[in-house]
Amino acid sequence: MSAEKSITIVIVNWNSGKQLKDCVDSINKYGAPFVEKIVVVDNGSTDGSAESVEFLSDVVLVRANANIGFGSASNQGAKEANTEYLLFLNPDAYLYQQSLPNVMQFMRDDANRQTGICGIQLVDEQGHVARSCARFPSAKEFIAHATGLSHLLGTKKVSMADWDHGSTREVDHVIGAFFLVRRSVFDAVGGFDERFFLYLEDLDFSRQAKYLGWNSTYFADAQAFHAGGGTSRQVKAKRLFYSLRSRIIYGFKHFDRSSAMLLAITTLCVEPFARLALALATCSVSSLIETLKGYSYLWRWLPQYVFFGKTR
Repeated sequence: MSAEKSITIVIVNWNSGKQLKDCVDSINKYGAPFVEKIVVVDNGSTDGSAESVEFLSDVVLVRANANIGFGSASNQGAKEANTEYLLFLNPDAYLYQQSLPNVMQFMRDDANRQTGICGIQLVDEQGHVARSCARFPSAKEFIAHATGLSHLLGTKKVSMADWDHGSTREVDHVIGAFFLVRRSVFDAVGGFDERFFLYLEDLDFSRQAKYLGWNSTYFADAQAFHAGGGTSRQVKAKRLFYSLRSRIIYGFKHFDRSSAMLLAITTLCVEPFARLALALATCSVSSLIETLKGYSYLWRWLPQYVFFGKTR
């Protein structure tokens, strides 16, 4: 392996259509000097997206044969790597010419050796720089979001909407769409916590890395494209369920028990009525149905979590 080829790119795919091939093509076009291997972990796609990269010589395709979630699939992909860096890249993202050269120069600088996780500027279809960083949320901030009181309680700061993402700075968290991690940090953390099927697994990883003394940096001198939303747009009720479930799991992992309990009660007993009221006020039948479905999944899951500790 060349000293330059120090990155394995892991892409978790689930019915991402043409986006997956476009993503891989961008890596081959712009990332070749740095990328030793591309690993695509397919979570049981049925749209032919996995087949579009199956026979590419520079792609290792790992078929999970079912949707095992982002964290679990990412961990499987990492097992295929023996490089110094892992880049977890969404299939709805693609690289530009300077995406990797600039960020790798930054990561290899001795002054930045405590940076364990790095993200870069992500731009959307209109060329706007997306808000892709976050501060670690407290239980209060989660509860404020669940009750719709974020504005009143001043908790909008979590999404870092107060900053234009125009400069490089140390942050609590960079989103998992472009998530560059030193392999030594990934191993020290133990990979992604597979209890998070979808949502918050990257935030949890950043927090675990911070506990171990590693920093996360947002690097503004490199860009990549990210469509945003991904294939989770396809399953809105399930998306709601996974989001709520991950929030509860995150709360019990990182907050004291009383705060975690209050967060769980708010999520289970207050938020559904707030969501239903909003759906009725806006005459949105689809939102009403999606909310009812999402919470039905959550209530069916809850006894397994409470009594047996099961997260799936």
